[in-house]
Amino acid sequence: MTEPYVVGAGMIDFGELYEQSFDDLIEDAYISLLDNVDKGLDPSDIDAAWYGTIDIANEGSSGSALAHATGLFETPITRVENACATGSDAFRNAAQAVKAGDAEVALVLGAEKMTDSTEGLIASAALERLWRGRGVTMPAYFGMRATRHLDVYDTTREQIAEISVKNHENGTKYPHAHQQFECTVEDVKESPTVSYPLNLYDCCPITDGACAVLVTSEERAHEFTDDPIRVAGYGLASDSFQRGAPEALSNFPATRQASSQAYERAGLGPEDIDVAEVHDCFSITELITYEDLGFCAEGEGGQFVDDGKPHLDGEKPVNPSGGLLSKGHPIGATGVAQIAEIFEQLRGEAGDVQVDDPEVGLQHNIGIGRNATGAVSCVNVLERP
Repeated sequence: MTEPYVVGAGMIDFGELYEQSFDDLIEDAYISLLDNVDKGLDPSDIDAAWYGTIDIANEGSSGSALAHATGLFETPITRVENACATGSDAFRNAAQAVKAGDAEVALVLGAEKMTDSTEGLIASAALERLWRGRGVTMPAYFGMRATRHLDVYDTTREQIAEISVKNHENGTKYPHAHQQFECTVEDVKESPTVSYPLNLYDCCPITDGACAVLVTSEERAHEFTDDPIRVAGYGLASDSFQRGAPEALSNFPATRQASSQAYERAGLGPEDIDVAEVHDCFSITELITYEDLGFCAEGEGGQFVDDGKPHLDGEKPVNPSGGLLSKGHPIGATGVAQIAEIFEQLRGEAGDVQVDDPEVGLQHNIGIGRNATGAVSCVNVLERP
C-alpha cells in the first residue's frame, strides 16, 4: 500500500467546440498535461489509464478512444461511466489502483462532446425510453427540489439565485470557463423560466470539454514535481433509482454517504475543508450540497449563502472556478476538471480565483436516477502534504 498523489493537470478551454472533433478534445487535454507536469512526463511512464465519458457523441465507448487520440496503444485503459459522477469516479478508480500498487503512474482523462447531437438530449431520452412520462427532465427534478426546500425551510428564492451570481462572477476570472459574464439576483429571477422556480441562469450550459490529471505513488511523486498533492480520501455511494422518502426531496442521501466515506478515509471532517468544487448543475443543487457535505446544518444552506461563506473570500469558498453553472458541464470531463482546480488551489496556482492558503480541498459530483436524481455520488478529498 502506498499513498496516491496528483502530480500534474492539463485542461482545455470549455465551450461549444463545434470546430473540434472528439479526438481533438482528448488529444489537446493530453498534450496540455504533458506540457504542464513540472519535471516533464514521458508517455512510456504511464502504465495504466482511466477514461471517463458517457459517450454522448457516440464516438468511442471503450478505452480504445483514449488510446487512438493519445497513442497509448500498449497501455491498459479502462473506460468508466457513472452518470454525472463519471470523471470523479474515474479519478477514484485510478487513485485506488495506485494505492493498491497495481499501477505506479496513472493517467485520468475525462472528455465529452455535448453539442453535436442532432436530436438533442431530451428528444433522445424520449425516443429511447417511451415508457417514461413526458416532462421527466433534469430541470423538472431539480425544480421540484427547489420548491421543496423553499417550502420546508426558510430558504428564499433570492438565496438560491445568489449562488448563480457568485459562480458567474467567479467564472469571469477563470480562463477555462464556458460562460464568462456577471449577473445579478434580479437577472437570474427575470431570465426565462425553465422549470419553476428555476430560471435559465439557474441552469448550467451545454458544454464540450476535456481534462487530464496524473496520479502516482508517494515513492515516485517527486520524479514529476516538487509540489505533489496527496489524495487523502474518497467515497462513492449509489442510491435507489426511485427514492420515495420525502427527505430525499430536500437532500441527496448518496452525497451524505459518499462524503462520510471520504471524510473517514482522510481522517478529516467538513470543518477541515478549505476549498471545494461541488456539483452545481442547478443553483439549488449547490445549496443542498452545502448541507449534505456538512458545511452547514440541514435547512441552513440559505443562511450559509447570506453569510458569504461560499464566496472566494469567505470562510468556506465553493466553486472558485465558476462551477458547472459558469465553467460548464461536459459530463465525462466535469469531475476531472474539478480535481484539476483543487490541485491548482492547493499549490497556490489558481490565479485570479486563488483562495487564501488552502491546505485541504474537496471535489464532489452527483449523478442521475430514473425517477429520482442524485442516485450516485462521488467525493474526493485532496490535501497539501
